[in-house]
Amino acid sequence: MTEKHIILEDIDPLMFYGVGNSHLQMVKSLFPKVRIVARDNVLRILGDEEEMARLEENVESIRRHIVKHNTINEEDILDIIKGRKTKADSAKGVVCYSVSGRPIKSRSQNQQLLIDAFEQNDMIFAVGPAGTGKTYLSIALAVKALKEKTAKKIILSRPAVEAGEKLGFLPGDMKDKIDPYLQPLYDALEDMLPQVKLQDMMEKRVIQIAPLAFMRGRTLSDAVVILDEAQNTTPQQIRMFLTRMGWNTKMIITGDMTQVDLPKQQTSGLKEALRILTGIEGIGVVELGQKDIVRHKLVTRIVNAYDAFDKINNKPNESINND
Repeated sequence: MTEKHIILEDIDPLMFYGVGNSHLQMVKSLFPKVRIVARDNVLRILGDEEEMARLEENVESIRRHIVKHNTINEEDILDIIKGRKTKADSAKGVVCYSVSGRPIKSRSQNQQLLIDAFEQNDMIFAVGPAGTGKTYLSIALAVKALKEKTAKKIILSRPAVEAGEKLGFLPGDMKDKIDPYLQPLYDALEDMLPQVKLQDMMEKRVIQIAPLAFMRGRTLSDAVVILDEAQNTTPQQIRMFLTRMGWNTKMIITGDMTQVDLPKQQTSGLKEALRILTGIEGIGVVELGQKDIVRHKLVTRIVNAYDAFDKINNKPNESINND
């Protein structure tokens, strides 16, 4: 009798087996000519050679579905084994899926422009107010590239600029002081990748999160690189960052010109970069606005109220079109 071992890589085997081994029992019932013994992340299969080859092919399809969608149910398994598209695979316009299986896709016209710009350019500037999905959608595009193996790593960075508190007064060592500035990036990743998988990727440096200052001297190749909160970079910092770009790399630079935390006399590097680089081939610029806000409805009202206040007080409304 022929025997093979199948290793379930890159997934939680419990998700493959199902609650109470329900998924595994279903697979066994659909392959009666094969004996399947599961232990940890290894399937030991014995039986008819032709049937084993078909089972191995279907197990790999189920594994890929879990990697892509972060979830699977018995209906999906049946569709895969019967050679049909699952409901998730039939959905259009999905960038990737959250850990709960929720599809992540554009929710406005400008968000779709950001997705299109990523496909068409190697460098993208995404500028807009809080809540427009700039950072979240950018990380989703990076996760998609990693899962599809068009990129080998994700590099996420932010300038560590104080907004009312000084780094030196925060408790802990340097990592403890810096982590609060990077928390929004961790939050987005935790929503898209299972915790164990995310931790493993970070330990292996497949996913790297670091302050902007740590980028100096590096050449970033085979990666999706995201610079968040770029409005808080100086012209020298953003120039340094943009010139880190290596082969087979895409860069996304996000920022909100209404939330600059630099000293008043300091020019925002993002504002200067947009003035210099807009119109260059290979660089896409997407401006998001109030209509793209996807947070609580109060966020839109708050942004509108502050815009009205700025106009009354003759404060400039910073955008990519202002000098």
